[in-house]
Amino acid sequence: PVFGGRVPESALKPIRGVKGNGAKAILVAVFGNRAIDDALVELEDTCRASGFEIIAGIEAVAEHSLARIYGEGRPDTEDKKELISFVDTIKAANSHTPTFPGTRPYKDFKPSAMALSLSDNCINCKLCADSCPVSAISLNNISTVDAEKCFSCMHCVNVCPTKARDITNESKEGIKLRLAQRAFARKENKLYI
Repeated sequence: PVFGGRVPESALKPIRGVKGNGAKAILVAVFGNRAIDDALVELEDTCRASGFEIIAGIEAVAEHSLARIYGEGRPDTEDKKELISFVDTIKAANSHTPTFPGTRPYKDFKPSAMALSLSDNCINCKLCADSCPVSAISLNNISTVDAEKCFSCMHCVNVCPTKARDITNESKEGIKLRLAQRAFARKENKLYI
C-alpha cells in the first residue's frame, strides 16, 4: 500500500524479516488514484536488501482510502484485465531490468492520524483494534486512537460491521479539497520490466 507516496513501515517490516536468497520478486504498489511517488524505489531497496531479485514492478490503482470519490470502484473490470495482461508480459520478457520512478532519499513520510469518530452504533466487537496493522487502537479502549502510530490507512473504518467508526465530515471535506487537482482524473496502472 502507498500512503503519502511512501510504503508504511508496517508493510516493510515483514519483508525485512525474510531472506530472499535470490528469489525473483514482482513489486506491486497500490495507490489511491494520486501517485506512488517514492513507493516503488523504497520497496525495491527493501526487497533487494532482503536478498530478492527484482524482475518487475506494477503501479496498481485503487480507491483512495480517505477520499473514496478518487478512484471510486477501482480496481474495476478494465483494471483486472490489464493487471492479468501484465503477468503475461512479465512471463514473456527475456530480461528483467526494471527502473522505477522515485527519488532517493525518499520524500518525508508524515503520517497523520485523521480525526476519527465513533458513533453509538459501536457494538464493541473490537474488530477495529484486532485488525489495525499498527496496533493504534487499544483493545482495552477502542474509542481512542494512538496518533503516534496511526497513519490513516482507514482499515478500522472499512472493517467496522456497523459503520460506527469513520473520519469526521470536516476531515473528509478537507482531504477532498487537498486532493482535488492531483487525484481527480483517472490514473492508469503501469508496468515496469
